[in-house]
Amino acid sequence: MKIGLRALRMPTMIAMALVLSASVQADSLTVKTEQGSVHGKTINEGKVKAFLGLPYAAPPVGDLRWKAPQPPAPWKGDRDATHFGAHCAQNPIFDDMMFQDSGPSEDCLFLNVYAPAASSQKSRLPVMVWIHGGAFLAGSSSEPRHNGEFLPLKGVILVTINYRLGVFGFLATADLAKEANGAAGNYGLMDMVAALLWVKANIRQFGGDPANVTLFGESAGSYAVSVLMASPLARGLFQKAFGESGSAFGAQYLSKDLQTMRQQRRDGRWVDSLGVRSLAELRALPTEAILQAVKSGNWYFESGIDGKVLTEPIQVTYAAGRQAHVPLLAGWNRDEIASRASSMTAEKWKASSTANFGARTEEFLKFYPGDTDVQARRSAIDYDSDWQPVAPLASIGVSTWEWLEKHRMTGKSPVYCYRMELPAPPSKYHSGSFAFHSDEIEYVFGTLDTRPGAVWRPEDRKLSEQMMSYWTNFAKTGDPNGAGLPHWPRYGENREMIHLDSTVTAGPDAEPSRYEFMLRTMPIDRAYRPGL
Repeated sequence: MKIGLRALRMPTMIAMALVLSASVQADSLTVKTEQGSVHGKTINEGKVKAFLGLPYAAPPVGDLRWKAPQPPAPWKGDRDATHFGAHCAQNPIFDDMMFQDSGPSEDCLFLNVYAPAASSQKSRLPVMVWIHGGAFLAGSSSEPRHNGEFLPLKGVILVTINYRLGVFGFLATADLAKEANGAAGNYGLMDMVAALLWVKANIRQFGGDPANVTLFGESAGSYAVSVLMASPLARGLFQKAFGESGSAFGAQYLSKDLQTMRQQRRDGRWVDSLGVRSLAELRALPTEAILQAVKSGNWYFESGIDGKVLTEPIQVTYAAGRQAHVPLLAGWNRDEIASRASSMTAEKWKASSTANFGARTEEFLKFYPGDTDVQARRSAIDYDSDWQPVAPLASIGVSTWEWLEKHRMTGKSPVYCYRMELPAPPSKYHSGSFAFHSDEIEYVFGTLDTRPGAVWRPEDRKLSEQMMSYWTNFAKTGDPNGAGLPHWPRYGENREMIHLDSTVTAGPDAEPSRYEFMLRTMPIDRAYRPGL
């Protein structure tokens, strides 16, 4: 009789357990932030919690256009956090950028938090804050390749952010400087600092550890990481850093006064071209009118030494050891720029080398030889990947290497270097056969299947899994190494690095003399490059 009653009760007990489980899950999807409660959703078959479109600053519109970010307003009740916030206003530039949000807006200072489904306020997981690339002109945290379905499964909290772009993020004029007591421009960088402050104040509620934050980014995002390591505003807001393909060491930062004067004169000419007579009139212009005015004149607005985010050239900061003393992992892709590969010949390469390097051609060709067409094509890729500019980067490989070198010498923290070398398969926007600029992103996030048209191979899946482990291990401990992974040596005096390929290997970098030659030869303000 007792057995029968027990059997009868089982369905009821199971139902109660399911209700309780659903209740617990619902509770874990509601999180209280300093501004109010947010309600998220689960993704990846319930394995990850996602809280999307969280405002970390007030909308930078109206009178707040071209001002430092202000705190977000509080709200009552639960805010829906199941959809991405708008991406920041921008002109279309990169064909391979796709967005999952409702569209562009100047009201765009949102971030997203992804956490393992089992995490709670007591978890204290490492936090990884991602800064997207796009030349400071384009991009968004809602790009599918940055999605957080997979990286949190490695035991971390992932935060992805939007920040103001282009003219809205970096306009610097004399009038704006006067209004802000000297600090004009760099609003996009200030947004990043505001996001880090939000993380410090709120991430514990999502299961993260505010004392274990890693800042990482790609291209312009990597550039930003190198700047924020030098910025007094960001000091103490992150404990580890890494950059993918680029740094601000390639930027032509001059002395503060000279750089500020040059930037404000140029930006002032753009404002004059609009026919406005005051900041109030400038701020009253419609978003689309501003974007069209930028596009029609092909204007570019860059970060600078504003006395607030940056007080001196970062080359000076790192040389003096005044940057954040945090572990650094950085690297770049073997074929960052391969646009000249298909048409380059030995004859063209030697003619180009002579035209560009004159009396130093013979020395240049030792580092970038071109005795055959095949050799010339490889050297063209190497040279362009080392040095050719991709805004805001004055160079990719060389600037990333210089960042590693300077931090190795003065940063008092471990440094790790990588080079991504596995050629990608063909896809909708890329021909394949190269480890191109931005190629590593889907590997890092485990989002290979978001790349349109790509047919992935077993070696791609394997490398993505290894890279996710390396990246999250570094976020946890400041050391990328872990069980089951090929050993990644520190980048020291012998400049050992890891080669991310179908088979991961490690060894000394064979190219430092090449990078040193470029830094000695190319005309970038060596007065602010101590030791060169």
